[in-house]
Amino acid sequence: MRNTIDFSPLYHSAIGFDRMASLLDTVARDSKPSYPPYNIEQVEENQYRITMAVAGFTEDELEITSEQNSLVISGRHQGDGESRNYLHRGIANRDFERKFQLAEHVKVVSAKLENGLLHVALEREVPEAMKPRKIAIEGLGKNELLEQNAA
Repeated sequence: MRNTIDFSPLYHSAIGFDRMASLLDTVARDSKPSYPPYNIEQVEENQYRITMAVAGFTEDELEITSEQNSLVISGRHQGDGESRNYLHRGIANRDFERKFQLAEHVKVVSAKLENGLLHVALEREVPEAMKPRKIAIEGLGKNELLEQNAA
């Protein structure tokens, strides 16, 4: 069974995607289940949402940090000081730290905790200079034809 993906065909026609290829390779290697469970959804073309199941955590026990192209969500239980005698313990009650790599120009817009689910809204803001633009092709065009006719 192969653990890596061959990205060499991508390099033949794509320029500057080295970082993406290494990220995909890392994800393929680290594709084991993790705690807490989460969903990533595309809400609109440039809007995304991460929904994470954080039952048992309060707002004070959760921390969201965004730095450059990285988003870190962590939960640290402060404990209630009670000693409990569980007959069955099926609800995970452990600290966590979950890291997400964000594409360029993706920023965290908001976060809310609702019914044991943490919703983190993300938005991609592509700068005007990076949006697609039409390139004029120089050649024997209208302006040159007018100059030749005037002469």
